[in-house]
Amino acid sequence: MNEIKQLIDSINEFRDARGWKPYHNPKDLAISLSIEAAELLEDFQWRSSEEALDQNIENIKEEIADVFIYGLMLCSELDLDVETIIKDKIKKNALKYPISNTNGRNQE
Repeated sequence: MNEIKQLIDSINEFRDARGWKPYHNPKDLAISLSIEAAELLEDFQWRSSEEALDQNIENIKEEIADVFIYGLMLCSELDLDVETIIKDKIKKNALKYPISNTNGRNQE
């Protein structure tokens, strides 16, 4: 069993033990993921990256974990293979942003 599958299984066991599965549909998981991402942004709001990391690193770690948890739960609910969809997206990005056209630029 790979590590991602083990993480998903642990998350689902935690969820199921609390009876939360009925609330974990794709719509609500996507909403929750977005909310957690916004909470992560709050740790950086009105601060430099350095200040945010110095002042909020523990909360930043927790919010990053929440974002990943909801992302993994959404993949589980949609029966998506995390490794496959990430590799597919990297391939798509490589075609969209060939090295010869980027040269360190972050423009679309």
